[in-house]
Amino acid sequence: MPPAADTTASPRTELRPQTERPSAPAKYLGVLFAVAIAAAAVNLRPVVTSLGPLLDQVRADLGMNPTLAGLLTAVPSLCFALFGFAAPAAARRIGPIAVVTAGMGAITAGVLARSFADGTAVFLLLTALALAGVAVSNVLLPVVIKRYFPEKVGPMIGLYSMALSAGTALAAAVTVPLTSTLGGDWRYGLGVWAALGALALLLWLPVLVAKRERGEQAGGVAAPARLPITRSRTAWAMACFFGLQATGAYVVMGWLPKIFQDAGVDKGTSGVLLAVTMVIGVPVSFVLPNLAARRGDQRLFVVVLASCGIAGYAGLALAPAGGAWVWAVLVGLSNCAFPLVLTMIGLRARTAGGVAQLSAFAQGVGYLISIPGPILVGRIYQATGRWYGPLGFLVLLLVPQMLFGLRAARARHIEDEAVHPAGRRVEA
Repeated sequence: MPPAADTTASPRTELRPQTERPSAPAKYLGVLFAVAIAAAAVNLRPVVTSLGPLLDQVRADLGMNPTLAGLLTAVPSLCFALFGFAAPAAARRIGPIAVVTAGMGAITAGVLARSFADGTAVFLLLTALALAGVAVSNVLLPVVIKRYFPEKVGPMIGLYSMALSAGTALAAAVTVPLTSTLGGDWRYGLGVWAALGALALLLWLPVLVAKRERGEQAGGVAAPARLPITRSRTAWAMACFFGLQATGAYVVMGWLPKIFQDAGVDKGTSGVLLAVTMVIGVPVSFVLPNLAARRGDQRLFVVVLASCGIAGYAGLALAPAGGAWVWAVLVGLSNCAFPLVLTMIGLRARTAGGVAQLSAFAQGVGYLISIPGPILVGRIYQATGRWYGPLGFLVLLLVPQMLFGLRAARARHIEDEAVHPAGRRVEA
């Protein structure tokens, strides 16, 4: 798991002296804060996974061709990269809690409004609005945890990861039956997920007010010294590993139901199969980081997860319906490279400042790397009308993913690599 906050940091990083016993109101606020973090995490994927099972209906109603649908599956990566880069600057201005609260508002507004869209362009723009909220929250929630729960980083990251996986699986599993219950219109099936965002927003607003009333500074900490992180081979390997695993994950979230439906699996079951790939991450995202953090390096986990992906994609190509549940589990295990890479980000830097900079770099560059993948999958499918090509492409991507992952998983620290030309060590 990512390391606890640096106890040598500026006094402004501490909410209270470590020896002070928290008051009863502070305990209640802490519980509310933890619940708010979990609620926010639940909202970080339904924007995407609720769309996959209904993609055919959305395409038909809005007049999308497969290439545009592939672009739609690439929008999350683009938004995560662009808005993820902007999140730290926004947090320094108004504070991470305020930014996450605004993110919950953007998710709620975007998800609700896109259900009324009457054209592809408007639908894409409103989806981007919701994903902007996801992006800033995705980057800043771990920062919030490290700052306000310095003695409970492990359990809180576990709560965050499990809630994220649970929200992903929930949207994938119940979107189709929920849409049927609401009359069969995809607009209701997608728009109803705004309720989750509204609930999270209602939880974050009192946290935001309470923190302001306590007189805490919005930024919370002084900005750490900047590392020349582009000089670190480990940072680049981490970014490439992150980008390649994100490519596979978003192709799966966007296209897996369609793959099963083309093989004769009904829509409801295809949504449940997508949910299986996501729900696997609920227990694994809690257990895997703990196991990975106990080892000097994480190369074994990189190889095992990539091997699961190769087997799962090969099975989807050769017998998609016959072994559907097995392939869903294997692909889901492969996608657990996400909690693994988050753990490695925390282990590859010596200080909290280094972790924050590595996280911003790896996620920002990584999501940019992942943008072409879903678009290419849509193009290959449009050109061939079959899934052999797209699935073969995903298998090939797992090879460099494994190689970059093996480099990123070695026991190194970016502070030892990110140095000025004169060779002087840079401290975070």
